[in-house]
Amino acid sequence: MNLVDQFLFGIYPYIAAAIFLFGSLARFEREQYTWKSDSSQVLYRGNLRLGNILFHVGILGLFFGHLGGLLTPVAVWDALGVSHTVKQAVAMTAGGIMGTMCLIGLLILLHRRFTNARISAVTRTGDKILLLWLLVTLLLGLSTIFASASHMDGHMMVQLMTWAQHIVTLRGDAASYIADAPLVFKAHLFMGLSLFVIFPFTRLVHVWSGFASVLYLGRAWQLVRSR
Repeated sequence: MNLVDQFLFGIYPYIAAAIFLFGSLARFEREQYTWKSDSSQVLYRGNLRLGNILFHVGILGLFFGHLGGLLTPVAVWDALGVSHTVKQAVAMTAGGIMGTMCLIGLLILLHRRFTNARISAVTRTGDKILLLWLLVTLLLGLSTIFASASHMDGHMMVQLMTWAQHIVTLRGDAASYIADAPLVFKAHLFMGLSLFVIFPFTRLVHVWSGFASVLYLGRAWQLVRSR
């Protein structure tokens, strides 16, 4: 294992996590008026609903799919009788479906942002970079499906799961598990980790508000009466 792999996949994940958490906190404390999604609906509504639905459903499916797939211990799948080959096939199928939905939605949103003069004029450079970063990350992720199809033994899947679980449990040997992974996997991981780095400085911070809104489900009823 070389020093680049050790840094990118053994140290960089913790740097990204620190910037993600403390950067988000700092922005909330110092720039609350910028804590928003910067919706462009009032400027131009064309294709916004379709693009938004496809993008958000797709990206949420990918997020929770990655979360559950990577962090569920291998022993759990073995206990359930799910073979590594079957798990890999399910992950490829689900990832392909959700990834395609997300890609179509993102392309629609990108088209709106870059071709409509009014929307483009009010879109910050950082947010344009964010959309393009998401596009590259997504394309790399979809490309891993083709790389995975060439070896359906589940070995690479297990290696990625072990890497993620060792990162979360703060074990220093995490990078060694993907040192021999195909380049497309490493590129996808790097781009994905870097999303956490740029998260606090873009419109992505509104994701925190989305999760926080779930707390409203537990609020007491507000009774409103007319005079």
